[in-house]
Amino acid sequence: MRLDIKYSSGILPPWRRHKEIKVRETAETDSKYGSKPDERDPAEHIRFGIIVLDKPAGPTSHDVVSWVKRLASIESAGHSGTLEVLGEIPL
Repeated sequence: MRLDIKYSSGILPPWRRHKEIKVRETAETDSKYGSKPDERDPAEHIRFGIIVLDKPAGPTSHDVVSWVKRLASIESAGHSGTLEVLGEIPL
C-alpha cells in the first residue's frame, strides 16, 4: 500500500525522491597513475593520505605527530590541530 501524500510546497523530501546513477563509460586506469583507495596497502595510505587519530588526553598534538613519524618510519608529517569536541587529530 502506497501513501500519496501531497506536500504544500510541491517539493518532495529527499527520502521520497527517486535517485538514479547513470554511468556513461567505465575505463581502467594505468597503475602508474595510482590506484583506488580500497586497493592500496597501509603503507600507501600513510604515505599519501590522512590519518584521523583519536588522541588521548595528555600528549600534545606535536607529541602524537612525532610518535607516528617514528612508528611509520616517515620523514614528513604534520597536523592541522585537534578537533576539540571529538578529541581527534587529522595528521
